[in-house]
Amino acid sequence: MHAYRLYLFDFDYTLVNSEAAILKCFHITLQKLGYGDRPDAKLRVTIGLPMVEAVKRILPTDDEEEAKAFVRAYTPEADRYMTPGTTFFPHTVATLRRLRQDGAKIAIISNKTHHRIQEKFDLDGVPDLIDLIIGSNDVEAHKPDPTGLLAALDHFQMDKSDALYVGDSFVDAEAARNAGLDFAGVTTGTTSREALAAYPHVAIFDDIAGLVS
Repeated sequence: MHAYRLYLFDFDYTLVNSEAAILKCFHITLQKLGYGDRPDAKLRVTIGLPMVEAVKRILPTDDEEEAKAFVRAYTPEADRYMTPGTTFFPHTVATLRRLRQDGAKIAIISNKTHHRIQEKFDLDGVPDLIDLIIGSNDVEAHKPDPTGLLAALDHFQMDKSDALYVGDSFVDAEAARNAGLDFAGVTTGTTSREALAAYPHVAIFDDIAGLVS
């Protein structure tokens, strides 16, 4: 796989493991609102989806306002537990540092909110590893819509051939395909290698260290 000028990354399950914090926030909010709990397996597979879509699948409901009300109740729990409960995968920091040393730009395109992503890099003292964050609150349409990925290309004034999108889920693979970008999958999430391989891809790695090994 050739080197790219711009590496775009998903956040949850690609750069970080926030599973325990996300599950905790969902469990608390479900009980707080009187829905009753849901099994971890049902919650886990929604990680990486736009939040309203995740809630619709978990409750389940087709009611947009009900889902938005859930998100509003979830947010203070996330403010309390999310960043402290989120850890970088073992190879994340070293891989991002290596890519930057090689002259590449680094951006995160995620369905998580911008400030929560920034908060994690600030807390760990590595905000210099990221050139751009496009979170769920920065765009009108969320992945698998390609808006965020294309906005990053515009920001850096780069061609599609200059960029690689790296993610762990079918949502990421679809977003890359919709944007017309090369895609590399990582199996650190809940989407299997076989499921990722069903989409156009240049590589599938065990984790993002595969980008520099």
